[in-house]
Amino acid sequence: MTMDFALIFFILLVVTWSIKLLDKWVLKPRRIANYGAEHADEHRSKIVEYAISFFPVILFVFVLRSFIAEPFRIPSGSMLPTLQNGDMILVNKFSYGIRLPVIDQKIIPLGNPQRGDVVVFRYPVDTKVDYIKRVVGVGGDTIRFDGKRLSVNGVEVPLQEQGPYVKPSQQPGSPMRFTETLDGKEHDILLMPMLSQLRPIVNFPNIGNCQYLPVSAAVTTGVECKVPEGQYFVMGDNRDNSQDSRFWGFVPDRYIVGKAFFIWMNFGEFGRIGTSIK
Repeated sequence: MTMDFALIFFILLVVTWSIKLLDKWVLKPRRIANYGAEHADEHRSKIVEYAISFFPVILFVFVLRSFIAEPFRIPSGSMLPTLQNGDMILVNKFSYGIRLPVIDQKIIPLGNPQRGDVVVFRYPVDTKVDYIKRVVGVGGDTIRFDGKRLSVNGVEVPLQEQGPYVKPSQQPGSPMRFTETLDGKEHDILLMPMLSQLRPIVNFPNIGNCQYLPVSAAVTTGVECKVPEGQYFVMGDNRDNSQDSRFWGFVPDRYIVGKAFFIWMNFGEFGRIGTSIK
């Protein structure tokens, strides 16, 4: 998603509210003076009429999207098997605190993302774009991903093999499905049989906190990072087909949009409607 809907709705809200006030204090008294109180509204311009009619609707949508829940559409398969391309999800906007819309300034802290949470955030490389990944590390954690295995603070995260992934049309190759248990919470991930090469795609902030683990002078297949305070290490559940913190670094807390919690629509697979995200 690249369009700033919060800014668009804020502008619409300000414009319609301004027209509503202008009509109440300036335009309507003039119409009353010219046509009388009984016929004043009959001579209201279409622009003023539309602004007054749409103002409560715009206000409702603005408050809903800014402080309660915001819809997003999954555009890729980086979160398979948890989320599919085409899933339309809802994101809880107050799980981690109340933020002022447009400027995204947190004014009431209510909590912080935890390991295992699926979060939507502004992509650190281009903050006009929203990404969705799973938090695997919080500030102070040491995260290691090597040989397809994730470790947090020196402890390898348990994996339980589930067998081949059953939807090859959405995933090239022959991925295997595993259940990963992170901080006591289970979720499924995909892993390909062969090793994948890892290398940063940008010189991201705090890149010195990461060490890429070579198997030869030219090839790296693992990474170990110390997560800075107030930031997060995120990964896609489709581990070999996800560009995430392994490639472009950490997610600052100020970039967090909210916690994904519900699939409300998928036009290609109606059975996914109403599924909670874990």
